[in-house]
Amino acid sequence: MAKTTDGGPQDGAAEVLDRPLPDGVRRRVVRLVADGFGGLTVAELPAQLRQYARFAPNRRAKFAGNAMAASLETDPLFRQRIGEKLREAQPELTGALDSGSPPPAADPLDVAAAAYVLRPAGWVKLVTAAGEEAQRADAERADEETRAELERLRAELDRAREQTRSETERLRAELDAAKKDSESLHRKLRSALSDVKRGEAALRKLRGEMEAARAESHSQVSAAESESRRLKARLGETEAALEAARRAAREGRSVEDMRVRLLLDTVLDAAQGLRRELALPPVSVRPAETVDAVEPGRMTPKDIAARALSENDPALVDQLLALPQAHLVVDGYNVTKTGYPQMPLEKQRLRLLGQLAQLAAQTGAEVTCVFDGAELAAPVLLAPPRGVRVLFSKPGVTADELIRRLVRAEPPGRPVIVASTDREVADGVARAGARPIASALLLKRLS
Repeated sequence: MAKTTDGGPQDGAAEVLDRPLPDGVRRRVVRLVADGFGGLTVAELPAQLRQYARFAPNRRAKFAGNAMAASLETDPLFRQRIGEKLREAQPELTGALDSGSPPPAADPLDVAAAAYVLRPAGWVKLVTAAGEEAQRADAERADEETRAELERLRAELDRAREQTRSETERLRAELDAAKKDSESLHRKLRSALSDVKRGEAALRKLRGEMEAARAESHSQVSAAESESRRLKARLGETEAALEAARRAAREGRSVEDMRVRLLLDTVLDAAQGLRRELALPPVSVRPAETVDAVEPGRMTPKDIAARALSENDPALVDQLLALPQAHLVVDGYNVTKTGYPQMPLEKQRLRLLGQLAQLAAQTGAEVTCVFDGAELAAPVLLAPPRGVRVLFSKPGVTADELIRRLVRAEPPGRPVIVASTDREVADGVARAGARPIASALLLKRLS
């Protein structure tokens, strides 16, 4: 049984609350228990609350609120100890409750919570009154919120009505404008129909003129065919005369050949003597080095599609490279994609360049390897092997176009061999005077 400060029993200890503890009062009670909880030893706590002994007051109220409220209700000794801690913390409030005159300025919820813990005479009335006061305050607060919400809804309704009115006026204006546009379109449609009729009449007139022109062209074609037959007859006569002239020229060719050969020997001897006289050094700059391209170390080439294969005799490569001053131009990715497409691009380049270096050392021919660098975005760290010139095309220029520039840069008459399976590249370099070979043929020779 709870006791008063002088050791006697309280007058309100026998009073019983006949209704549930109001929520506001219950929260204040739990807070009072949580605050006084820390001043008790573990042995002084009920068994179900000892696990929360080390919790902070806020966490204690959050996790052990129900257990503390139940212990306070069922364990008088625990309630007495919490009451003692409350008397130490709030002596004025507890003294006023003991004297039966709670302070009028105090919060009713705090007064009810303290009365529930201390159980002075009339504590049930204090708790009940605090609950009713809290309910009235909640009801007043709810009424105020309801009135504020009603005012807000009325304001929104007024705004919606005003917006609807302005929107209606705007739609009416747009409807009037649409009607005017419709009338204008009808007028334009009638004008367009008139234009169509005039166009149809003009078309019929043009068809008649076209028929007349077609008949006239037929007559002109007939006249042209007659003229063509006449010209063919004259062409035959001219060809016969030309053949007779050729036979006459062949009869005197032996004398002319002797004179031309003598002149050629004279020019060659003079050129060799001039080289010795001027002590000219060997040629250090090749035409291929004058073509604008990207050198290794500046960009990384992108992948290109594999090309079609072609089978030929690899001995043809040696035969072509044996020609004087032969220049081999290789479409790099075309060859690697034909021979070993499964390898990464970097290993494809290194493998091809190593094989081309061996071929250059064996044949002594000039070798240039071209890679597509039109979309490069990062540097390529590549040291060209000895005897092989490595070029990357500039952004916006394909490797095919760079190969055609290399071929056009060479002087007429120099043997230029282009290794590529690309039909467009092969046809282009052939028209420029170079000899195309298939990538598969070069791969056979390199292997």
